[in-house]
Amino acid sequence: MILWLHPFAGISGDMLLGALIDLGAPAAEVSAAVEATGLSGWRLEARSVRKQGITATRAEVAVEDTATARPARVLLERVRRARPGPAAATAAAAIEAIACAEARLHGADPAEVHLHEIGGLDTVVDTVGTAAALHLLGVEQVFSAPPVLGQGTVATAHGRLPAPAPATLALLEGVPVAPAGITAETVTPTGAALLAAMGTSYDPPPPMHVRATGYGAGNRDLADRPNVLQAVLGAPAAAAGERGGGPQDRMVLETNVDDVTGEVLAYVVESALEAGAADAWTSPIVMKKGRPGHTVHVLCRPEQAPALEELLLSETGSLGVRRTPVGRTALPRSTSEVAVGGHRVRLKHGPWRSKPEYDDAAAAARALGLPLRSVLERAARAAEHEPDRSRCGGEPEQETTEGER
Repeated sequence: MILWLHPFAGISGDMLLGALIDLGAPAAEVSAAVEATGLSGWRLEARSVRKQGITATRAEVAVEDTATARPARVLLERVRRARPGPAAATAAAAIEAIACAEARLHGADPAEVHLHEIGGLDTVVDTVGTAAALHLLGVEQVFSAPPVLGQGTVATAHGRLPAPAPATLALLEGVPVAPAGITAETVTPTGAALLAAMGTSYDPPPPMHVRATGYGAGNRDLADRPNVLQAVLGAPAAAAGERGGGPQDRMVLETNVDDVTGEVLAYVVESALEAGAADAWTSPIVMKKGRPGHTVHVLCRPEQAPALEELLLSETGSLGVRRTPVGRTALPRSTSEVAVGGHRVRLKHGPWRSKPEYDDAAAAARALGLPLRSVLERAARAAEHEPDRSRCGGEPEQETTEGER
């Protein structure tokens, strides 16, 4: 999926997080990624607000420990514990970018540089939450219009400094910017660091099919524009759900093994999915001399193949991996949710049928003490009374084939 940002009022960590939740990233799963860091005494609340006629999502982060100054390494130790792995890597890249910028400004070691205004634990929530939301939405490429810069001064531990803050400007080196024409800090260091960590391109987005639009609200009101970050989620035009066989835009990696335990095979499949594979599975086979074995399959984008091949080879001990480019026919789909006995159950809708998500239905069945089939039937009946998604729109889902997650 492609993410295009329009920071016409600026960008901050909480504005970006709010925009991604507004696009459809589940707030509960975003919070779960933050919980994996072991951070305590925090709360993330996503609520709908209006900014000069625009309905947006405000991502409000509250932490019990309100200290704003910490060594960068403390934040890095936290964010690297996040799960899934790709979210941890993106969040760590953002913190490392901030640390390097501050180190250059103060002539310090990036590993030991002391972060002041951005050393708070809310920075952990903003960076990990944003990284997890990107992963949940299936974002593979990020494009942005030039961020707009305000003027004036900002209060810092070193006294009042010009806006944009020196760290922000250091993080924006090489990035095209435009004047905001207002006296305010419009781009924060965390916002600039996340733009860098996402590998943002400042070019017009490639041809795409728009799937959703979202708006993330800032915490102040501006006189001449709504203080929101506009975000657009789209699928590449060449693979946006056209019938008739798409391009060969996926790769299947396969290796045969006959001396790997079931526990290790399960771990390899789980690790491949956490590393960003679209799908991973195993098939029983009979190898030479009648030996029973398994084929491990991984479906991924071509650019992911080298890293996933290394994972397969190192974890299984195999001596080779086969690559096969594959095409696909991807039908449009959307997701919604219903309540069964007070428990959320998501449903996946395609052109020909709707299907409750197994994990949600199983959790509801355990909590309610009901047979799984009863929960599935109740969810299906509840879906029949939902509004017509062809007119109201549904939550867009990551572009996948039927066998993918």
